[in-house]
Amino acid sequence: MNERAALDVVGGLVAGAGDDAAVVDDTVFTIDMLHETTDFPDGTTRYTAGWRSVGASLSDVAAMGADATAAVGVYGAPDFDRSELRAYVEGALDVCEAVDAEYVGGDLDGHDEFTVATAAIGRTDDPVLRDGASPGDILVVTGALGRTAAAMQQFDSRNIERANELFRFEPRVRAGRVLAGHATAMMDSSDGLARSLHQLAEASDCGFAVDGDGVPVADELRGAVEDPLDTAVTYGEDFELVATVPENAVGAVREAADVPVSVVGEVTASDVTLDGEPLADRGWTH
Repeated sequence: MNERAALDVVGGLVAGAGDDAAVVDDTVFTIDMLHETTDFPDGTTRYTAGWRSVGASLSDVAAMGADATAAVGVYGAPDFDRSELRAYVEGALDVCEAVDAEYVGGDLDGHDEFTVATAAIGRTDDPVLRDGASPGDILVVTGALGRTAAAMQQFDSRNIERANELFRFEPRVRAGRVLAGHATAMMDSSDGLARSLHQLAEASDCGFAVDGDGVPVADELRGAVEDPLDTAVTYGEDFELVATVPENAVGAVREAADVPVSVVGEVTASDVTLDGEPLADRGWTH
C-alpha cells in the first residue's frame, strides 16, 4: 500500500488527517495494523510482536508530545494457540508498563495470517503537530537510528534471540513530553529519517539540511551493512522522534530528556539535503 497516496485521499475527506495521531479535545488517538508478511520476520516471537505492535501505537502518542494513557489490540491468527496469545499479551503489557500506560484488552479473530491491529490513547493540552517548523529551527532526533535494520540482519543470520531483543524498542513517551515544551514540529521515524523529513517539509512548507556526521547511527548497525549512514537514514521502523526546536532550546531538551538527543541539521527554506546533496524520499514501505 502506498501510504502517502492513501493519505492524499483521506486528507481530502477527513479534517486534520496527516499527523501521527488524531486530536479530540485533550485526547490523542491512533491506530495501526501490522501483518506477519510485512512486519514480523520469521523468528519474531509473539512476545516481541505484542511489544512491537503496541509500541508502534504508543510511539505515535509520543510523537504528539502526549502522556500515554492506554492501549488495546486486535489479535488475528489462523489457529488459536493459548501460549502464543498469552505471550503476545505479556509483550503488550510490558511495553505499556515501560511508558506508564495500561494495556486494557482487545479482540480476537481468525485470520489467514498472523495480523494485529493496535490502538492507543494519550492526553495533552498542547499537541505538537507536523506543520510548525520554520527556517532557523534546529533538527533533532532521539536515540539512534538503524536498530531495526540491525535486527533484520540478525533475523537473516538466524540469531533469533538477539534479533528479537533489537526488534523491541521503548516508545519515546518521556522524551516526547520533554520535547513538547519546545518543539515546533514533531513526528516519529517509523518511515525512516529521510521520508520523515520529506513529510515534515511538506507539512511545514520548508526544507532541511542534514549533517551526516551528526546522525546517530546505532552501534549494532556499524559493520553489519556496507553503508551504515544510508541505511540508518532510509531503512525506517526505528520509532525514534524527529523534531524541530528553536536553537536556544536545544540545551534544555538535551538536559531534561531521558535518552540522548542529537542535533542532525537545521530547517531551511526549501529542499531536503544530506551533506549538501539531495536526500531522496526513501523509507519503509507498508
